[in-house]
Amino acid sequence: MRTSPALRAAVLAAAVTVLLPVTACSESGGKEGPDGPQSSPLAADAAEASTSGDLASQKLTWRPCPAPSPAQGSGKAPSPLPGGTPWECSFMRAPLDYANPGGETIRLELIRARAKNPDKRIGSLIFNFGGPGASGVATLPAFGTDYDKLRAGYDLVSFDPRGVGRSDGVKCETDKQLDARFEIDGTPDTPAEVNTLVNSTKTFAAACEKNSGRQLPHVGTTDAARDMDLMRQVLGDKKLYYFGISYGTELGGVYAHLFPKNVGRSVLDAVVDPTLDSEQASLGQARGFQLALDNFTKDCADRGEACKLPGTNSKEVEQGISGLLDSLEKQPIQGLGSRQLTETLATTGIAAALYSKQTWPLLEQGVDEADGGNGSLLLALADSLNGRADNGRYDNSTSANTAINCADSKQRFTADQTEAKLAEFRSASRVFGNYLGWSLLSCTDWPVPGVWETPDVSAPGAAPILVVGNTGDPATPYEGARAMADALGKGVGVVMTYEGQGHGAYNSGNACVQKTVSGYLLDGRVPAAGTVCK
Repeated sequence: MRTSPALRAAVLAAAVTVLLPVTACSESGGKEGPDGPQSSPLAADAAEASTSGDLASQKLTWRPCPAPSPAQGSGKAPSPLPGGTPWECSFMRAPLDYANPGGETIRLELIRARAKNPDKRIGSLIFNFGGPGASGVATLPAFGTDYDKLRAGYDLVSFDPRGVGRSDGVKCETDKQLDARFEIDGTPDTPAEVNTLVNSTKTFAAACEKNSGRQLPHVGTTDAARDMDLMRQVLGDKKLYYFGISYGTELGGVYAHLFPKNVGRSVLDAVVDPTLDSEQASLGQARGFQLALDNFTKDCADRGEACKLPGTNSKEVEQGISGLLDSLEKQPIQGLGSRQLTETLATTGIAAALYSKQTWPLLEQGVDEADGGNGSLLLALADSLNGRADNGRYDNSTSANTAINCADSKQRFTADQTEAKLAEFRSASRVFGNYLGWSLLSCTDWPVPGVWETPDVSAPGAAPILVVGNTGDPATPYEGARAMADALGKGVGVVMTYEGQGHGAYNSGNACVQKTVSGYLLDGRVPAAGTVCK
C-alpha cells in the first residue's frame, strides 16, 4: 500500500506538532545535494539581501514558490488559493549568532499570500506550526484555505525556522540509517535492547555533530524568537502579529518575554505548558495520549457492531489494541514493501491517528487490518509522523526537532535514570507510558548543552495574547493553556476553552472558535477570559 496524498494531508497535523518518542534525523548527511541552496530557484534572492550593516533594512525579493525540497517534505509547488492568489517565497538573512550580529549570516525561507484588500491590510500575520521542526513554507499552503478568511486583514506569512527545511536545515543520518533507526525497539525489555537503543542515540548525535555542528549551538527557541523580530522589521510592521500552534505557542511566549512592547495581536493555539521541564512534559503527553485513546475506545464501544474492533466497552477495545502491540513485539508483520510493522512503529502510527478526531477512522481501520496480518496502514501513519515520503526520503523535521529541543533543554538522562522513571510513565498511560518514558534519552550525548529547565515567557506590558486550549488535546494537554496564561502575566494571557477532541482548536472547524479568533485578529475584539466554545 502506498501512502495516498489524502492520508498524508489527514495526518500532516501530527507531523508538525510536538514530536514523540524515538528521535531521528532526516535527509542524507554530507554535502548539499541537488535540493540544496546553491540550486534552489530562489537562491538568487539571498544575494539581494543585505549581508552587512543593518539586517533590518534588507529588501526581500518575492518570487513564485518552487516545489518543496526533500528537507521540507517534497511534493508539488503550492497551488494558488481560491480566487487565484498565488503563494510567493523569498529569503531573509539573519545572524548565525546573535551574540555576533555582524558576523556570519544564514538564510531563512519565507512564504506569503497577500491580503485580499490592501486598503484594509493590518500587517503580516506570521505563523509557526510547531514541532519544533515543522516547515512553515510547506505547511501554510497545505492548510491555507483554513486561514484564508484572515487575509481580510493580513498577508499570511510563514517561514522555515533556522535549522528547518531550506533555512540552513540540520542534517544527520541518511535515509537508510533512519529506516534502521525507526525499526529499533523503542521500548526495550532486555539489557541488550537497552544497549541497542542507547548506542543508536549516541550514533545519531554524533552524525548530527559531524554534518551540522556549525548550526547546532544556534537553533534554539531564543534564536528563532529573535529571527521573528527581525522578520517583523523586514516586513515593515511596527508590531508582531502572530499565530502560534503547538510548539509555536512556546516560541510565541518566548518572543513576548524578549520583546513585550512589540507584541501585536497574537493567538496561541494547542498550548505548550511553559512551566514543565522535558521530563514533566513527556509525562503530560503520556496522560494526554491516554486520554485521547480512552475517548477513541469509548467512541468505538458506543458504536457497537459498527466499530470494527472487538470489545463491548472501552476497556476491552483498549485490551485488543494492547494485545496487538504485544504480539508485534514478539513477531512483526508485513508493512509496506519489504518493511515490517514493529511494535514501536505501530505505537507511532496509533499516536499519529490520535492527533485528530478526523483520523480516528484510519486508526480503527489500521488496527483492524493489523489484527489480520496487514500492517500497511499503521506503518503509513507512522511514516507520516516520522516524516518519511513514499519514495523513502525523510524530511528534516525530526532532526530539527531533536536539535532545537536539545539546544533548549538542559535535562540529560542516562539509561538507568530513565528506567527508574518508567513506573510513573506506565501509571500515566497503559499504552504509551514505556514509549514516552524511553523518549527521555532523546538528548543523551547531545554535543550542545541546553540553556534552560523551562522557558521564561513572562511578558509584563505586552498586549493581550489569546491562549486557546482544547480539553481533548493529546499532545499539549489542556492544563497548559492556563499555565501559559498565568506565566505570561496578569492582563496579558487571555484563556479561551474549546471542549473538543484533537490537537488544536482553530483547525477543528468549530465555528465558535473560528469566529472568536477571527474577531480578535481582524477587529481587535478581545474575548472575555474564560470564554468556552463547544
